[in-house]
Amino acid sequence: MTKPYNRLDLDQAVVLLVDHQAGLMSLVRDFDPDRFKNNVLAVADLAAYFKLPTILTTSFEDGPNGPIMPELKAKFPDAPFIARPGQINAWDNPDFVAAVKATGRKQLIIAGVVTEVCVAFVALSAIAEGYEVFAVTDASGTFNPVVRDGAWNRMSAAGVQLVNWFAVACELHRDWRRDVEGLATLLGDHIPDYRNLMTSYGAVRGAIPQAAPGA
Repeated sequence: MTKPYNRLDLDQAVVLLVDHQAGLMSLVRDFDPDRFKNNVLAVADLAAYFKLPTILTTSFEDGPNGPIMPELKAKFPDAPFIARPGQINAWDNPDFVAAVKATGRKQLIIAGVVTEVCVAFVALSAIAEGYEVFAVTDASGTFNPVVRDGAWNRMSAAGVQLVNWFAVACELHRDWRRDVEGLATLLGDHIPDYRNLMTSYGAVRGAIPQAAPGA
């Protein structure tokens, strides 16, 4: 059965960044490491740009999973940070669930490592409790495409919506006239080709000085 299109809402969305930890990040093989890190930071930047409540969590930091990406802690120094002592599914940690519920929001934008565990377990648990869940596919990574596709299928079958970070940003923004420069900067910071597009646009519009003929 086809479900109606219920768009991401700036007043209802919260971002959950789950287990982007040094040890776990080293397991990601379905994305190029630099590209994957860029995508994670893009989610962080869009959360900050749109002023969305953001919750960070890690699992067993003292073990092989390692510490959280330092860029995330630096980006959100005042955000709730739930260092789970052992729960694999973050939704099994009462402090994490309490932090989500404290936002009063019902749309969860989730990214994490690894996709079939850290993302899927939270997404499926939240769906079961009546939340709308949007899993950010390109900021969630795992061992290989076969494992990833299986996780995506499992989540999608349960009602989780699969989106990439670019779609999240555009769906939240809704209208270019809201802030052309702000959205263009966000996109250009993480997509080199988009930065080239905006540079070309700026040149045509006269925003970028042109070299004199023969210079």
